[in-house]
Amino acid sequence: MAIIWFLLALCMLAAVLGPYLLRRSGGIRQVLPGSPDAADPEDYGFLRQEELDIRLPGPDQDLLDVIDMVQHTQDWRPAAQLLAGTARTGEVRWQRVQAFAGAASLELSRRPGVGGAWLRNWRSESPKDAGAAQVHAEFLVQQAWRSSSAGTDDFRIILEEARTVCGEAALLAPGDPVPYIVELAVGRGLAYPEPQFEEMWAKVIDRAPEHMGAHLSALHYWCEKWHGSRDRADEFAHAAAARAPRGSLLAALPLFAVYEHLPEVNLVRGFYRSAVVTKALEGALYAVQTARADDPMLAHVRHLLVFFLVRSERWSEAMNQLVHIDGHVGALPWTLDPDPAAEYTVYRALAVAGYEANGGSPATLSR
Repeated sequence: MAIIWFLLALCMLAAVLGPYLLRRSGGIRQVLPGSPDAADPEDYGFLRQEELDIRLPGPDQDLLDVIDMVQHTQDWRPAAQLLAGTARTGEVRWQRVQAFAGAASLELSRRPGVGGAWLRNWRSESPKDAGAAQVHAEFLVQQAWRSSSAGTDDFRIILEEARTVCGEAALLAPGDPVPYIVELAVGRGLAYPEPQFEEMWAKVIDRAPEHMGAHLSALHYWCEKWHGSRDRADEFAHAAAARAPRGSLLAALPLFAVYEHLPEVNLVRGFYRSAVVTKALEGALYAVQTARADDPMLAHVRHLLVFFLVRSERWSEAMNQLVHIDGHVGALPWTLDPDPAAEYTVYRALAVAGYEANGGSPATLSR
């Protein structure tokens, strides 16, 4: 309950000091010291904004090559081959399913009725392909959130179709957690009752108990279910972090829970240096330090760390994360902005400026 009282007190303070408060996005240039233009990020080997890849949080060249090939030729076979060769358990398959679905969804938004034809052909020409069914289900979930307002008839119809396709995908690959992870997002949109969601969650953890992507999907449900109160989401995140073995990025889950419940308004220096945020930050930093260098979810955690470290004015630590992730910005929190690359470069420039204002330089930055 302590965290509830903390957030209630914060909201009361926000009501009194309204003119001096900032929204969750925007205004950061006005309150943090150092001008983003005072230092040049290129001095650190960082890419220009127009060179940043917004499709993925980190490098997966095989995936990017296949997406480019599929979109250029409209031939689905390279995608099917890549997924067939990707291990069913683990984060990589889930990320690739999301990426293929996102590519098809974006194509369709740009060319209504025409874009993403390769996915439709994949499903019709290879109906027993588990990968095709998984990508189709995820595609429908993304379409629901992209093209319809939550709670509308269209939204529900698309998600009901996604649930049906999830069932088909699960039958095609019984040991694969991906269909059930996709259905976690369906459950969030359709507001599954808790017992129904818990049943789905049990199927996920039976197959992949330490799957970070699955835990993030479940966290979204609990945050949505208890909107305005973070008791259940906070309990879920901290329980997962507590039972995570050393080297697991689940230790960073409480930081994602904090992000999901950031107040609409907050005092930049006060809130981001609070005990709640500091504790979650330290847990995420520990997770990053102990994780495998090739953990596919590592970039996700580093991107969120940059957001919180910059807001907390911990410039050197922010720079230490930036040198690992620069070049790819397809992750929270940047993807919630209409221009992810632009949002990321603002934070990157602030980190560089704050770092140099405190005596840092390209020569002193460890890589």
